[in-house]
Amino acid sequence: MVVKNYFQMLLDEPNALTPDQVVAVLNEHGDHGVILVCEHASNWIPALYDGLGVDTLAQHSHIAWDPGALGVAEALSSALNAPLVFGCVSRLVYDCNRPPEAQDAIPAVSEVTPVPGNRDLTAEDRTERIDTVYMPFRRRLEKVVGNAPSNATLVTIHSFTPTYHGQKRSTEIGVLHGSDPRLAEAMMATAGQFTQRTVRLNDPYGPQDGVSHTLNLHGSANGLANVMIEIRNDLIDTRHKQNKMAKLLHPWLRAAIAGLSPEAAP
Repeated sequence: MVVKNYFQMLLDEPNALTPDQVVAVLNEHGDHGVILVCEHASNWIPALYDGLGVDTLAQHSHIAWDPGALGVAEALSSALNAPLVFGCVSRLVYDCNRPPEAQDAIPAVSEVTPVPGNRDLTAEDRTERIDTVYMPFRRRLEKVVGNAPSNATLVTIHSFTPTYHGQKRSTEIGVLHGSDPRLAEAMMATAGQFTQRTVRLNDPYGPQDGVSHTLNLHGSANGLANVMIEIRNDLIDTRHKQNKMAKLLHPWLRAAIAGLSPEAAP
């Protein structure tokens, strides 16, 4: 797999951290009618951050990344012939779906897990993270969006943990929007045609949780219809399940996009 080979390169050069290692684009020359984004694709903490003081179990848990999301996004990229922009650094280092002014862009605590390497950061420390991780991601996505037609759509792929703060979540697929609700509402209107899963709007997260940064900055600000898809991660914890989820989402997305207007279909 292209993505698997990319992450092997990171492991082969653990002390390097260049823009090309912070963000990558799969299928860059594909059809830009849909642009896919996976901000939390990786749990990689570069060596220069010394593991941020979290143990191996935490580094492999949902606090460090969105398990399964990249596999779904990669399969969708192939099905839609769409470019996929994905982050290659753990969101514990910097969450690329948060603006620099957001405190949780560099969390000192994630759910109930302390992140010692993010505690008591100076302004210079935060600026280093922003310049090293966030800005290369933002610029790379801006470049891809800049190549898109005016009727393109932006789709971000995420996953969420089945239990959060001790509470089990019954939602299986969340359809989220920011300032532009059009595509999310179109997906909700057509959900029953494509899945019997429990699908909810703006659940388990919504705009009030600060999760619509990418949608608003790179989608709505450029006039692109956009949506965030959140998938409960026990539904995509194997490659087979990830491909199955992508097969579910592919026609659903196409139908929802086509329903926005005759010109909007990819």
